[in-house]
Amino acid sequence: MKPQIAVLAAAGVMAAAAAQAESWDMPVAYPASNYHTENAMQFAEDVKTCTNGALEITVHANGSLFKGDEIKRSVQTGDAQIGERLLSAHANENAVFAYDSVPFLASSFEASEKLRAAAAPVLAKVLADQGLTLLYSVPWPPQGMYFGKEINSVADMKGVKFRAYNASTARVAELAGMVPTQVEAAELKQALATGVVAAMISSGSTGVDEKAWEDMSHFYDVKAWLPRNTVFANTAALEALPAEVRDCVTKSAEAAQTRGAAKAAELSDGFVQELGKNGMTISEPSEQLSADLAKIGEQMTTEWLDSTGDDGKAIIDAYRAQ
Repeated sequence: MKPQIAVLAAAGVMAAAAAQAESWDMPVAYPASNYHTENAMQFAEDVKTCTNGALEITVHANGSLFKGDEIKRSVQTGDAQIGERLLSAHANENAVFAYDSVPFLASSFEASEKLRAAAAPVLAKVLADQGLTLLYSVPWPPQGMYFGKEINSVADMKGVKFRAYNASTARVAELAGMVPTQVEAAELKQALATGVVAAMISSGSTGVDEKAWEDMSHFYDVKAWLPRNTVFANTAALEALPAEVRDCVTKSAEAAQTRGAAKAAELSDGFVQELGKNGMTISEPSEQLSADLAKIGEQMTTEWLDSTGDDGKAIIDAYRAQ
């Protein structure tokens, strides 16, 4: 087929598909103003444009359609066709999902991108086994620690009620002698305000979203890791689309991944500065605290490799070979 004819044929398929537009729901856990959600909305707009309206994706922000811990299951069951989730929150299903939350393994945007690329083949395989197709992922800024008091060592953390958002953060809390409680993003502000939790490890972005200065006083820029929000589709729903529409989804996902990573890096320092402007004490960790956290990181890296076996080794080997 000549190139001109092929283009016309593809356009014809798109036009026919647009006449019977497919509608997808995309639940996400974070507010509409969060850069992850804004990026997802741009992704949806890109898909609509690329497909000439053949596929319309509606982004449901802030856990409004499904709560954060329900999103992955909703896409697996087909109740939603596509979704965004912090996959490390599902490490109880498969420890590979916590690849991006191994403390101090990848603590810069450049390292996070290398780790993402190293993990992609294994992650895609694990998701495929669950009827899901990996589309793209975007990092959060480096994780810092928030407390309501000055902290100079792990010993100072003992007994503190700590917000966990995945198995890794819960394990950090346990090893530091804190008391972890799982709290999803949409319930975080209330949990802090009511004293259910009094400390957390998270990005500056989350701290600004939740006005952390209203409930905590100190932020320690420990740069523990850069967790990633991952977008995935129900494989059956994706494969039911015409090939040209699927191609638009893939291309739009690639653009979203690049755009989201750039936005995260651009915003990172500003988030931390905003915490300081609103009265939080911003500090680098003390020598003792750094040493204590490094020991926790070494132990958790060993534990993660033990739990993931060959898959984990493949990720680490690929990462370190770059």
